[in-house]
Amino acid sequence: MRQIFLDTETTGLYHAQGHRVIEVAAVEVVNRRLTKHHFHYYLNPDREIDQGAQEIHGISFEFLQDKPHFVDIAAELVEFIADAELIMHNAPFDVGFLNAEFGLLGHKPVEKIAAKITDTLKMAKEMRPGQRNNLDALCRHFGVNNSKRTLHGALLDAELLADVYMAMTRGQDSLMMELDSPKSNDGFNSQLNMKPGRILLANALENVAHSNYLTSLVKAGDCLWDKLESAPKETH
Repeated sequence: MRQIFLDTETTGLYHAQGHRVIEVAAVEVVNRRLTKHHFHYYLNPDREIDQGAQEIHGISFEFLQDKPHFVDIAAELVEFIADAELIMHNAPFDVGFLNAEFGLLGHKPVEKIAAKITDTLKMAKEMRPGQRNNLDALCRHFGVNNSKRTLHGALLDAELLADVYMAMTRGQDSLMMELDSPKSNDGFNSQLNMKPGRILLANALENVAHSNYLTSLVKAGDCLWDKLESAPKETH
């Protein structure tokens, strides 16, 4: 399944208060590798941007005056994310804003466009409870270079999120390698560069010592071996 890492920037925090999407970006990953396909637009929101929001992303209302409106890019966005796993950091925020935009146009919601929605913030909180799990903190934790991230930007954040997600789920690579590896003993031994060992049988003295040890366990009532040996054998 294609994986699409998506991020948005907005005029404010709450779409229910009429705030709009002003930047949307998404990058495509196939087989855990970034492809050359990405989606990125700045959008004219037809409303002012909250000062607090502008301080975070640095996008001004003046800069957006000649940019397309959401209605102009909606069909292309739907095509880009359709039937893919959509991965976002704090997914309820981005999904809420996208659904508000789609709703204004009478389009179906994101949940019915994408095949699956994954929230990396939820994943991070489960992996690192009680710690800071914003994108910058996760970049530091997983060794992802975010030196170019002086302000929030949807395209850069989507790319960084893809790198962070790969680091968070790196164990899946080894799991898939184990599932795909040969199951024969020869393959296992050759992989470890080992030869089959010799079978050594116990001598008479070792058999007597073992028997005496089992006898002591029987007296103590702890001899599972004796219980198994004395159990009735099944017939087929």
